[in-house]
Amino acid sequence: MCAKTLNIRGRLMSLEQPLVMGILNVTPDSFYSGSCQTDEYQVKSRIETVIGEGAAFIDVGGCSTRPDAAAISAEEEWNRLEPTLKMLNTNYSNIPVSVDTFRSEIARRAVEDYGVALVNDISGGAIDEKMFETVANLHVPYILMHIRGTPQTMQQHTDYKNLIGEIMLYFSDKLKTLRLLGVNDVIIDPGFGFSKTTDQNYELMLHLKEISTLTECPLLVGVSRKSMIYKFLNISAEESLTGTIILNTFALLNGADILRVHDVKAAVEAIKIVNKLTD
Repeated sequence: MCAKTLNIRGRLMSLEQPLVMGILNVTPDSFYSGSCQTDEYQVKSRIETVIGEGAAFIDVGGCSTRPDAAAISAEEEWNRLEPTLKMLNTNYSNIPVSVDTFRSEIARRAVEDYGVALVNDISGGAIDEKMFETVANLHVPYILMHIRGTPQTMQQHTDYKNLIGEIMLYFSDKLKTLRLLGVNDVIIDPGFGFSKTTDQNYELMLHLKEISTLTECPLLVGVSRKSMIYKFLNISAEESLTGTIILNTFALLNGADILRVHDVKAAVEAIKIVNKLTD
């Protein structure tokens, strides 16, 4: 059973009230241009904005995982990540940092060298077979996401016979493996936008409470400015904040514990209003 607390560098963080994870992309090719920070000034400004607007975590990614994203080497990913991780560890050590990577060696270096507190792996341990063992040895919370294939192939793998049943089986199998390795803190991410059609993403949204209840793990929802919003509404990612807020609010009412977002202030305000309504 997963507790609604996280062990963050030896300190228990409560998830009794939902929290916000602010996205910090240090990659030039995110699907949403407003999330890309490619120089030291932009990175510093983004960090201070995320903290100032009330994020509980910062999620740093150096490798784009949008559909059809170009693959990069581990060396290039680390070269993108390291200056930002160093800046966060040196000047902003009070905020827990998550590293968004599917490579176990990147995860290990980020935790050991720069005090990163969580590992966010979009592949569910499928791309790097050493990831689960590495996370177990690092003793950090692990964000387990649902996906089929890789970012380059995932949209070719949307042929589910039973979407929710297959996702639940995926989490059950992965959680069993992680538990046997001694990973105590697992956060479930249903993987909106990953190996799912627009309709499947909305079907998944309707079953969030079921996923949260059956896995008994904290639930992270990441729909911020994704194509399930802008393609459905025939707008751009830059125009999709309203849709993001609506889906985040629905997610909060159906069990979400962490919102992973580009727009921190809007998510924090949604949490405050939902808390007021449900107190």
